[in-house]
Amino acid sequence: MKLNAERAESLALVAILATVAVAAGWASFTHVHDWTMRHAPAGTPDAFGWVNAVISELVPVAALLTIKRRRRTNAPIGYPLFLLVSAGSLSLAAQLAVAQSSPSGWLLSAVPALAFMALIKLVFTGSPVAQTPAPVAVMPPPVPVTRSNGVPVIGQVTR
Repeated sequence: MKLNAERAESLALVAILATVAVAAGWASFTHVHDWTMRHAPAGTPDAFGWVNAVISELVPVAALLTIKRRRRTNAPIGYPLFLLVSAGSLSLAAQLAVAQSSPSGWLLSAVPALAFMALIKLVFTGSPVAQTPAPVAVMPPPVPVTRSNGVPVIGQVTR
């Protein structure tokens, strides 16, 4: 019974995450596209706005995957972390740039970027994996040394 409940919760979570990802992604992509096209030179093809949106929204996902992989191998994460923060900031800037100039406009416009970043963090960090402790080297017990007459050797004297 517990397994069925956990499976149902997992399926519900996947459905919710997929819905939020599609909605936040669509809104973020649209805002980045609109911002790009508003500031692009005249005659720039509309596809450029969509390409810019895809790049700026998927770089954080790739950076987070890279960070996760590098942590498993104890490799440095500085550059992917820089990309994650930069691309996330760019996306958030696009959301704010197309918003109405008011606190509620900025908040409502930032929701897709914030939701997308939170979703990425939630999905890719997951629950901590139980780590098995490293095996401890065990020294074998000392083997008693005896003389030929059966008397144990306690120490050795050298001359």
